[in-house]
Amino acid sequence: MKKLLKLITFSVVGMVIGAAAHAATLKMAYDADPVSLDPHEQLSGGTLQLSHMIFDPLVRWNQELGFDPRLAESWERIDDNTVRFKLREGVKFHSGNEMTALDVSWTFDRLKKSPDFRGIFAPFEALNVVDKYTIDIVTKEPYPLVLHTATYIFPMDRKFYDGYDENGKAKDAIVKHGDAFASTNASGTGPFIITSREQGVKVEFDRFKDYWDTESPGNVDKIVFTPIKEDPTRVAALLSGDVDFIAPVPPADLDRIDKDPNTELVTMSGTRIITFQMNQERREELKNPKVRQAIVHAINNEGIVEKIMRGFGTAAAQQSPKGYLGYDENLKPRYDLEKAKALMKEAGYADGFTITMMAPNNRYVNDDKIAEAVASMLAKINIKVDLKTMPKAQYWPKFDERAADVMMIGWHSDTEDSSNFTEFLAMTPDAETGYGQYNSGNYSNARVDELIVASQSETDEAKRKAMLQEVEQILHEEAAFVPLHWQDRAWAARKGVDIAPIVNVMNFPYLGDLVIK
Repeated sequence: MKKLLKLITFSVVGMVIGAAAHAATLKMAYDADPVSLDPHEQLSGGTLQLSHMIFDPLVRWNQELGFDPRLAESWERIDDNTVRFKLREGVKFHSGNEMTALDVSWTFDRLKKSPDFRGIFAPFEALNVVDKYTIDIVTKEPYPLVLHTATYIFPMDRKFYDGYDENGKAKDAIVKHGDAFASTNASGTGPFIITSREQGVKVEFDRFKDYWDTESPGNVDKIVFTPIKEDPTRVAALLSGDVDFIAPVPPADLDRIDKDPNTELVTMSGTRIITFQMNQERREELKNPKVRQAIVHAINNEGIVEKIMRGFGTAAAQQSPKGYLGYDENLKPRYDLEKAKALMKEAGYADGFTITMMAPNNRYVNDDKIAEAVASMLAKINIKVDLKTMPKAQYWPKFDERAADVMMIGWHSDTEDSSNFTEFLAMTPDAETGYGQYNSGNYSNARVDELIVASQSETDEAKRKAMLQEVEQILHEEAAFVPLHWQDRAWAARKGVDIAPIVNVMNFPYLGDLVIK
C-alpha cells in the first residue's frame, strides 16, 4: 500500500511530461455527483470537488497543508486586520470574459449571502478593490485564518451571472435544492468546462482551451464522470477497466485493490478525528481525571486501527493531525492496561462501575464495531458498558440530548485549523457564543477557553502555535476525551493514471494537474 508523504512539485512532474504530453480521457467514478453547479449553494465535499474542476480558488491547500497561489499570485498582511492579494492578470472565464478584482468582490458579496458559507465568512468585514488586479480582505479584528478562508473563494464571472433567466429570475440567485440559473450553468476559470450533465447518471467535461495555468502538467482533455453509489460496483468497475479512477475506496477492498497488478492504491492519513466524550456532568466518577486517564489507557486504539480498521486509520493521542498548527509530535497513543488498572485503584474505583454508551452505526467507518471493541476493553478495568448503537438519523438527536455517559463523535475542521476542534468539542459549553456546542462530555478548563479565544486573534504564527499546542497538552494531561484515530483517505486508479501528486487530505483531487501516462 502506497503511503503518500509529500507533494511532487510541478517542476519534478515536468521531467516526465514529455513522455506523457498526449491528450487523454479520464473515466472516473465517485459515490455521488454534486447536486448543483453553484459553488455557493451547498457547503459539501462534492461541491468543493467540483469547484476545483470548473472554478479556481484564490489559494489552495497543498499536500503539506500549506497554501499554493492560484488566482491570487501573491499576498501580504499590511496591517492587523488587512491582507492584500495580488491577482493574476489575463485570466479568462469560460465565457471569454476577463477576471478582475470586480469579479472577486462580487463573489465575496455573494458568499456572505449564502446560508451555508456565511458562517465561515463571519469574521470578514469587507473585500475592497484597490485596483483592477489587487484586493484587500479586511477582517473585523485581527484574524489568523484569512488564507484558510480564501481557499473557499472561487471567483465567479459577474457578467455571466448578471441579469435574468428566461423565467424572469435573477441569474445570481442562490436557491438551495432549487432550479436556479447558477445551479445549472457555470462560468469559472477552472481547467474544465461541463459539456453535458445528466444528474445522477453522467457528467462530461472538456478541458478549457484558454486555461490560464499553462505550467500545469495535466494532460487530461476529457473527463467522463459516472456516480456509482454502491461500493462493490464502484470497485468492480475499476478492476474490470470500465473506469480509471475511483473514490472513496471502501476499507474492505483495500487489500484487493492493492494486490491487483493493474491498479494503484494511494492512501493518506486523514484529518477527521474519531473520539469518545466522557460526560463529567452526568457521572461523578468521570469528574476524576484519574478515571478518565484510566479509560484512555485501557483503550488500545492502535489495535483498533490494525484489526478493526484494517490499517485504514492513524492512531491518535490528540485532536490535531500532523500538519495542523497545534499538532504536538510528543503526544503518543498510551495504551497500558496495567497502568489503567492502577489508576482505577488510585481513584478508588478498583471494583469499577457501570456506564451507558451510545454510538452511530452508519456515520463513521466501522463505528459500531469500534464501540463494541471499546466496551470490551473497558470491561478489563471493571467498567461495564451498556452500549447502544443506532443509525445516524436517530443518533444525533440523542447526542444533542447528552443521552449517555459516553458518546462517540468524529470531527473534521472546516478551516483545517486546530482551534476549530477545541471551539466545538472541548471549550466550556456556552449557548450564547456557541462554544462547546458538541462537547457532550461537559469538559471545562478555564485555561483552554482562554487560549482558544486568544488564538482567534493572534496573527503571529509562532505565538499561535505555542497556544494551540498548550491546549493539546492540557487536554492530553486531563484526558478530556478519548482519542481513537484519524480516518485515513484512499483513492485508486489503474496503472498509468498518476493520482498520487493530485490527491490531498481535503479530498479535492486537483484533476487539472492529472497526468495519464
